[in-house]
Amino acid sequence: MTAPDPDGLLAEQLLRLTRRVHRIQKRHLQLRDLGITPAQSRLLRTLAHYGSPPRMADLAERLEVVPRAVTTLVDGLEAAGKVRRVPDPANRRVIRIELTDDGRAALRELRGARRSAAEEILAPLTDEQRAALGGLLDTLIDGTAVEPGRPSGP
Repeated sequence: MTAPDPDGLLAEQLLRLTRRVHRIQKRHLQLRDLGITPAQSRLLRTLAHYGSPPRMADLAERLEVVPRAVTTLVDGLEAAGKVRRVPDPANRRVIRIELTDDGRAALRELRGARRSAAEEILAPLTDEQRAALGGLLDTLIDGTAVEPGRPSGP
């Protein structure tokens, strides 16, 4: 008889949780009727982190996808009025992507949908469990162990 594989179990639990989070976030997005896919949502959130409009290649690198995928996402968001392509002032061959006012409004709605989804997912946890989970997630995200007595997170 083989011994149970605790790391295999944890990996399966993480994958199941990831799928559940994705399903719940997608449902909350649909409830707000924004007409934005999870991938488009991710592009909008990424775009909002730039101080000035990025190039498509910058977005592709940040999102860790091929440039063609960004083109498809931008096409859909541009058709919906959430982003626009603008020429680079220094090089007219370069196109940059910027949020429109509708895109900024959609981002506010997206943040609300994500918050609602997080509340639903975390509802079964006590405040102490949430704090412990936050510390564990910080450790997994950073890839380093937290020293006892040292606060976790930024």
